Amino acid sequence: MSSAIPTNPEQDALLRAGIDRSLRHPVMFFMTSGAAWLAVSILLGIVSSAKVHSPEFMAGCSWLTYGRVFPAHINAFIYGWGFQVAFAVIIWMTARLSRKECTASGLILTAGHIWNLGVSLGLVGIFAGFSTGMPWMEFPSFVWPVLLVSYFAIVIWSFIQFRVRPEGHVYISQWYILGAMVWFPWIFITANTLLHCLPGHPVMAAGINAWYKSALIFLFFTPVALGTAYYLAPKVTGRPVFSYSLAKLGFWSLAIIAPWAGMQKLAGAPIPYFLPYLGAAATVLLFIPMIAAAINLLRTMLASPEILSGSPSLRFTVAGIGGLIILAFSAVFLNLPDSTLPLTQFSMSSYGFEILALYGFFSFVMFGAVYFIVPRVTRREWLSRRLIKMHFLLSVYGVIVVALVALYGGLEQGKSQEDWQQPWQASATAYPYAVATTIAWCFILFSNVFFFLHLTLMWLRLGRRSSHPTLLAASHGHAVSPHGEDGDIDNAGPGYVSAH
Repeated sequence: MSSAIPTNPEQDALLRAGIDRSLRHPVMFFMTSGAAWLAVSILLGIVSSAKVHSPEFMAGCSWLTYGRVFPAHINAFIYGWGFQVAFAVIIWMTARLSRKECTASGLILTAGHIWNLGVSLGLVGIFAGFSTGMPWMEFPSFVWPVLLVSYFAIVIWSFIQFRVRPEGHVYISQWYILGAMVWFPWIFITANTLLHCLPGHPVMAAGINAWYKSALIFLFFTPVALGTAYYLAPKVTGRPVFSYSLAKLGFWSLAIIAPWAGMQKLAGAPIPYFLPYLGAAATVLLFIPMIAAAINLLRTMLASPEILSGSPSLRFTVAGIGGLIILAFSAVFLNLPDSTLPLTQFSMSSYGFEILALYGFFSFVMFGAVYFIVPRVTRREWLSRRLIKMHFLLSVYGVIVVALVALYGGLEQGKSQEDWQQPWQASATAYPYAVATTIAWCFILFSNVFFFLHLTLMWLRLGRRSSHPTLLAASHGHAVSPHGEDGDIDNAGPGYVSAH
């Protein structure tokens, strides 16, 4: 039962400051460019949602048809925001936990620019009509090698840092982050090779595409978010992870179950009969790792309610874990083969599930990481408590409406589509649910405008100079430097675990 190598506090502080300084530019680049793509994605989400209930909206522009705007909305969200904020968290957390400064920040920054170029070219290709038509893989086929090479150039240094780290315990947050870094190339190369380089039967291509979407959620975005939450929870509260046994159960059950999920979306298609039901069973069983992680993290964070009430990082992280719990129950409810699955295959329920996973869970935890990391790499504090609160509240209300309206509306939509006496056009539109989704995206856009401006000011190092962190509530004896002693354990290893 080992822990991190003990060091002199002054040397430890200097090491942390050196790590933060070495990664300042790539971390802030990924976060700010990711936030900009998030704003673009939300704008496109508003347009695509408006086109569902008002088809005449922007109907005069061929580049802005629903078939182009909607995939652009999703791909900008995933590859523009999701991956870039994940890169920022991965390279910073790996360096901090490996206790090694980054010596390749220039190469990482260059690779980040190439990644953004690839995303930009991909979106232009979608708008110009060169989409592949495969969900989450709509970028023209020449884009994926650019993204793959950029990915390796960004994360290879984190692997090296982990390999040459001082001897010590490998924390559960490192398990998840390393898992995500290894699993993504396998998912990305497999899917793109089989679909672009070795194309087979179109039905199996649809199955591979469905597997890719599921694997990207559960084998990249989920472990990145959980690894981040397992870092932030003990770091900010100064308390140990509630149960390392439960943490290991969550990790290994996710690693074993998640690769089998995804093909349930092809139930009834002319593919081997067992594949859709295997996918449905695996998605239902993902309830185990998600609930195990949620209970463990909530027990850790709720042990310090006075810190939770004031910390922006913990507030967003707890909201994200709440989204994970809803996601776990949704995974069970939406994938029951003889009841709900036939109703959700061709409805907006799938969209609600994806937004719940990518925004309600992953993005909220990433927002928590941004509010924690940025003051450390910029050596400045956030300017406004009120802006953080507005970002939190409007984001929570917006994503609840988008996800739950899409989930419930999708079930109603599926029931209408099953009614052969009703015109299909009426059931496909789902007018009131589409209107509610448009309004909710407007709330989310409003909240993220303030977030982007706040983050940009921090990148320009215009944040306030202060020895105290920006808290959401009145201070509870929490007046210590946000860059120094507050909860400054690198994580809670087995040596710190309580008797429970």
